[in-house]
Amino acid sequence: MGRLEGLGVRVSVVGCDVADRGAVAGLLGDLVGRGERLRAVVHAAGVAQLTPLGEVGVGEVEEVLRAKVGGAVVLDELTAGLDLDAFVVFSSIAGVWGSAGQVGYAAANAFVDGLVVSRRGRGLVGTSVAWGPWAEAGMAVGVAGEQLSRRGLPGMAPELAVAALQRALDGGEGQVVVADVRWDRFV
Repeated sequence: MGRLEGLGVRVSVVGCDVADRGAVAGLLGDLVGRGERLRAVVHAAGVAQLTPLGEVGVGEVEEVLRAKVGGAVVLDELTAGLDLDAFVVFSSIAGVWGSAGQVGYAAANAFVDGLVVSRRGRGLVGTSVAWGPWAEAGMAVGVAGEQLSRRGLPGMAPELAVAALQRALDGGEGQVVVADVRWDRFV
């Protein structure tokens, strides 16, 4: 945050359940009430999942979908009339080519990829980045990260991932996959 503020950006950190339409509407109303203009949305919410398909229950899938899909839908609906510079969803490679133990997570990420296609088709900004695992922090640290690394998907350095995000935004990309892939092991 300090780095952004050093660049002259005003930063506010506010707790809000992004899948709760009323809470998000209230947050946006507060911004407008203070004379602020929302310039960008970055939807990075998600719930990790690592459950074999035969053991996945409806409640687990609902929880996984609520964070990613519910939040994206609410943000899309409530910001559709705003003049945003960017609407970015953090998706996952799980939605692109699947991932063992992540059936709900894969479906949720495929949905947000499609939501960005829909936004762009309506003339709105939108970028979906299907991330591979990040090193140091995030859902792919620990057991999930070890499993992915064994499959040829080691964690990316956060600095490189952020640089890739900047390139995607600068290039006006709608959908990109950003991952460090050891193709010989992955294939």
